Amino acid sequence: MVRSASPTAHPSTDAAALLRRLGFAILLFAIPLAALFTRRALVVMAPLAVALIGMAAFLDGSAKTPLQKAIGIATSRAGIAGFVLVLWSALSLIWTPFVPQASERLLNIIAMGLMAVAGYLALPERMRSANLYLLPVGVGLAALIGTVMLLREDGRLEPDGLGVERGMVVLVLLLWPALTWLHSRGRNLEAVALALAVAVGTVLTADPLPLIGLAVGAVAFALTAALPQTGSRLIGFLMAGLLISAPVLPFLLKPVAELAGAGSAAGTLDMWQALVLKEPLRFLTGHGLETAWRGRLFGLLPHAAPFSLLFEIWYELGIVGAMSGAVLLSQAALGAGGHRPILGPGIMASFASAFAFGACGIGTAQVWWFTALVVLVLVFVAVERGQFRTKRPKAILRRLR
Repeated sequence: MVRSASPTAHPSTDAAALLRRLGFAILLFAIPLAALFTRRALVVMAPLAVALIGMAAFLDGSAKTPLQKAIGIATSRAGIAGFVLVLWSALSLIWTPFVPQASERLLNIIAMGLMAVAGYLALPERMRSANLYLLPVGVGLAALIGTVMLLREDGRLEPDGLGVERGMVVLVLLLWPALTWLHSRGRNLEAVALALAVAVGTVLTADPLPLIGLAVGAVAFALTAALPQTGSRLIGFLMAGLLISAPVLPFLLKPVAELAGAGSAAGTLDMWQALVLKEPLRFLTGHGLETAWRGRLFGLLPHAAPFSLLFEIWYELGIVGAMSGAVLLSQAALGAGGHRPILGPGIMASFASAFAFGACGIGTAQVWWFTALVVLVLVFVAVERGQFRTKRPKAILRRLR
């Protein structure tokens, strides 16, 4: 008897699988490596990866109820706070002295937000393990390459004029979802080795910022692992509290800086105090989007003014921007764990590291930073959707009679 040929898969399904595989290869493997060499890698490769994943979802229809999910995001507390923050940023264009530059920055923010939503809606409900294992492989390989590059150049390699520390910042951010995925699959030894590889690279980097972000994230990871509910609430409210109380911080921290003998930090805090006391009413509305950075170039703001998210959001957007940003941070942090407790420590470590980077002076207005945050969110969503089966089913043998 001739056996009938097995039915072949639909061509669109095969094409979708290929596009999705390529998209995740770019998102999880290529981006960590390329970030070591050029800041444009994130800006170019992340939208390309999201586009490929979106095309795959369109071809095979793997995106379930996208409209309901989008409405759920928009009507959540974090979504409403984010909408208020963007709306107030748009209104600040009325009084900012740098309308063209601020408009470009606002459009970049909106574009990154839309890309994040599109990527979230396009991700499949169940992620294949083979795709997610690309993340720790990419982060580990990038950490090894970065370490070799730093050893050869004494920690001061500058592939495009800005330094390799930006690539290490991206690695620190992506380390936490990579560790979370390995831990969820029971590969704790590999997770420790990956953390050590990234830690070596941050220690060798001339700029201390990657090491600061890694240390803060490690503390948050340990705290949330030991006290899941308490740790998450504490970190979420701490980030929101620091953002709200930012104008008071220079007055509280200056005595500490003077006792510690940190002259440069004390000078920055002096300037921060002077700016708060000079125009206290302007902190109600802010000076407008883009004034914190452009103001230094045109003499509207002293060069000694702090490079920090805590200062810049108050200076540019005032109390409305600070309050909406605080609500966005706290609600996103408290609701990020969902029903997967195993993800909690890694998620809170990512929040803590990203907040530490912003508070300690990373260029939060730059497009590559927004893109890195979008990539981080999409990667964690992918890791969460890879948890549908955490162990292999046991084989049940029945006695034959």
